[in-house]
Amino acid sequence: MAVTSSTSDSKQAFKLKPLSKDGVESALAKAEHYRLLNQPKLAESICLDILEVDKENQKASIVLLLALTDQFGQSTMTVAKEAQDIAFSLKDEYSRLYYIGIIHERQGNVALNSAVHGSDFDAYEWYLEAMDYYEKADALHASGNNDPKLRWNTCARTIMQYNLQERPSDAPYPILE
Repeated sequence: MAVTSSTSDSKQAFKLKPLSKDGVESALAKAEHYRLLNQPKLAESICLDILEVDKENQKASIVLLLALTDQFGQSTMTVAKEAQDIAFSLKDEYSRLYYIGIIHERQGNVALNSAVHGSDFDAYEWYLEAMDYYEKADALHASGNNDPKLRWNTCARTIMQYNLQERPSDAPYPILE
């Protein structure tokens, strides 16, 4: 089987194979499955393939966002920016607020599990921001949708369990790159 590629500076550029439109739903199911198997890079790749043929697919955008957040703490900070860009592009306000909350919550999880001095203050701040977004999403939720409340409660319990507190006024803030 021949592979089409070109070489420049030891990097190869491949022409990706497009999905058929009628295979989008099964591909999306695979992406969700791979996320559950803790294979976020594979789920990310599948979602990118879906979005190439169906740019407006909100479910693929959400699974991609979640696959990116699954990679927080394992890859570059650009992953968080990519996830946030996707959240801001979601069509309805509830989804934007809810998924921005998830991004903040997961950044809090990374900070909580970091060995860097002061990261517990960062975690507290991330969780509070997530809780704020969950409250805003909850105000817009459909009847019977308790997802924002469940996430808010998880953040609150984490703060209480780890006795996370506000950064003292004399504590240094992390240096942003």
